[in-house]
Amino acid sequence: MELSLPYALNAELTHRCPLRCPYCSNPQELERRDKELSTDVWLRILEEAAGLGVVQLHLTGGEPLLRADAELLIERARSLGLFVNLITSGVGLTEARLRRLAEAGVDSLQLSLQAATPSLSDHIAGFQAFDRKRQAAALIRATGLPLNMNVVLHRHNIGELEAIVELCLSWGASRLELANTQYYGWALVNRETLMPTKEQLKAAEASFDELKKRIGKQMELIWVVPDYYAELPKPCMGGWGRISLTVSPNGKVLPCPAASGIDTLTFDSVTDRSLASIWYESAALNAFRGTSWMTEPCRSCERRFEDFGGCRCQAYLLTGDARQTDPVCRLSPHRSLISDAVTAANEARPAASGSAEAPPSYVYRGSAADRRRLLHADRMDAVIEPMK
Repeated sequence: MELSLPYALNAELTHRCPLRCPYCSNPQELERRDKELSTDVWLRILEEAAGLGVVQLHLTGGEPLLRADAELLIERARSLGLFVNLITSGVGLTEARLRRLAEAGVDSLQLSLQAATPSLSDHIAGFQAFDRKRQAAALIRATGLPLNMNVVLHRHNIGELEAIVELCLSWGASRLELANTQYYGWALVNRETLMPTKEQLKAAEASFDELKKRIGKQMELIWVVPDYYAELPKPCMGGWGRISLTVSPNGKVLPCPAASGIDTLTFDSVTDRSLASIWYESAALNAFRGTSWMTEPCRSCERRFEDFGGCRCQAYLLTGDARQTDPVCRLSPHRSLISDAVTAANEARPAASGSAEAPPSYVYRGSAADRRRLLHADRMDAVIEPMK
């Protein structure tokens, strides 16, 4: 099999984050602050990534703004010719910090949003962040930088789709990604609470099609398909270890952000080996390249070069075996795992729009003790203050 070069690097600078989103794809065991890679190591990674062929850098986390060296990393990445996108909650993004980011050369910022209304947005985030996000959007637009936004859709906000789109448009977003929840990490823990009904999804898809026509070129709209309602799996991340890679806060090199959940694999670290040697030689990255690892029905399926058997992380999380066909596939012997979850979601009817239903109950990302340990602060003000 001829191995292509990666074009994108997801640099997870930290797992620290002021938000507690119940659909967070970060692992349930979050990396401690004292285990994060140093600035010097990240600078080396950027050099090696550029040499490997990477052209896009996505700075993410957690909240990447909690790293004081974000500007230095951006400046180095731009000097290497990389396009730099920073993905942020917006919390802690002051005018002074944004000016430094712009001077360092950041190409775009992607701002997350949880819902169209402050009360629901803050409840989902587990933190009063809505007003900070609105301020962050205004600051980004004032600098002239493109404002990209993303919203994870689920049972409790999918009915607000039109309001979400209109809000992002009013904030000046040039691009909005509407990502139906993918059930990894904390989202899998909260799957029963988060999964929308088929009726909700059908209404949202119709609304999206109408909004896309009405808005036209004012704002680019992206719809990420909810795979639990699909009959064929998606080619997750373009295939395992084919076109992109992720470096976790402690240096593990992964084919995608969720792959750390496959604990039957040992992922190499940039603290031990170069990025190039890991890309080409790592046993974990080579584990599901090509087709020789495939079991039936994937091994003889005509779609095996299109969907690569689907998502390895999802196969492992649901069946315990990462070699199995993604259970989303209608041909998978484990398809009932998906069908049963969908049936359960549709039997638990959502409250009618405008009802006085109590806020949804989530298992939030990390306990209060974990969050204080990760942030090294008891108050958000103490986290934001060093950023000014």
